[in-house]
Amino acid sequence: MKITVLAGDGIGPEVCDVTVQVLAAIAESFGFPISFEKQFIGGAAIKEKNSPFPDETRRSCLESDAVLLGAVGAPEFDDLLPANRPEMGLLELRTALGGYANLRPSKAFPELIDSSPLRQEIFDGTDLLIVRELLGGIYFGEPRGFENDNQGAFNTLRYSVREIERVARIAFESARMRRCRVTSVDKANVLESSRLWRDVVTSVGKEYTDIELEHLYVDACAMHLVTDPRQFDVILTGNLFGDILSDEAAVLTGSLGMLASATVGGKVDLYEPVHGSAPNIAGKNIANPLGAIASAAMLLRHTAKNEKAAGAIEKAILDILADGYRTVDLVDRNSPSISTTNMGEMIIERATENANIAHAFHAV
Repeated sequence: MKITVLAGDGIGPEVCDVTVQVLAAIAESFGFPISFEKQFIGGAAIKEKNSPFPDETRRSCLESDAVLLGAVGAPEFDDLLPANRPEMGLLELRTALGGYANLRPSKAFPELIDSSPLRQEIFDGTDLLIVRELLGGIYFGEPRGFENDNQGAFNTLRYSVREIERVARIAFESARMRRCRVTSVDKANVLESSRLWRDVVTSVGKEYTDIELEHLYVDACAMHLVTDPRQFDVILTGNLFGDILSDEAAVLTGSLGMLASATVGGKVDLYEPVHGSAPNIAGKNIANPLGAIASAAMLLRHTAKNEKAAGAIEKAILDILADGYRTVDLVDRNSPSISTTNMGEMIIERATENANIAHAFHAV
């Protein structure tokens, strides 16, 4: 496998470095070749290449089997127009790769009961997947811009039948591998685009007679995520709503740093933690790398088709949490924590042990 690594900004380089080490170690344990090529994106790319998504980055990504992304965004560029900011590099990357379905799992970890602000009886047992449409909606709709000397601004929320159909099928197929339930989230009571969304999802759902489909308004879904999250299996929604709801779902795990994601459906799959660049803790070696490492496990499952390697990493994460090790985002101020690199080293040690166990079991 060839993987392009886009560390990006803030804590991105720290969590990516650890994740690359984990991937390299697990590849060696399972005996498959892997190579990495580092390129710039976001604010780092603006500084080095005067573009948030340079041509050489684009070429490397399109020539790879998968792309691993850290984080994009730096406060020093906040005063620039949206078209010139680091985040535009992320939108250009998504467009270039063509991945239209973003898979964001959110699972309650029993080991992190004290890290979530929710009561245990609310979130315990939660295991859901948010399928977010990624290439349409208000982030990409045209026209957009400012008007009347910045006295007004406008964006366009637009979806086509084809865009909704293809991401809906990803959600229904995902539900077949889980608990066979899809909750489609929209705002059909006030938005024409959501009316279309609901109609198209309903039509696609008729092809999946084994899947239970329900519709929820986004405000109701946001409430249920923190009052009764166990009711959800697969949540299907648009770009803007999916962005917000998946961040809200972070409370189920105790931290944004725990959430992984995969973007599929295009030329090359993209894997990234859900968290942002967190410039306030960048360079301090305290960022939580588990979201990025869990994203690497998704890479091994979806792109490499190596379920055992993915499982070895995911079990290592559970083992380390069960042993009581935490990064600073998962503990209160008075509790001990470990560094980003220490967490990576522990995951490597435990994952390779799990790999050896898997090999021994296969041999038997």
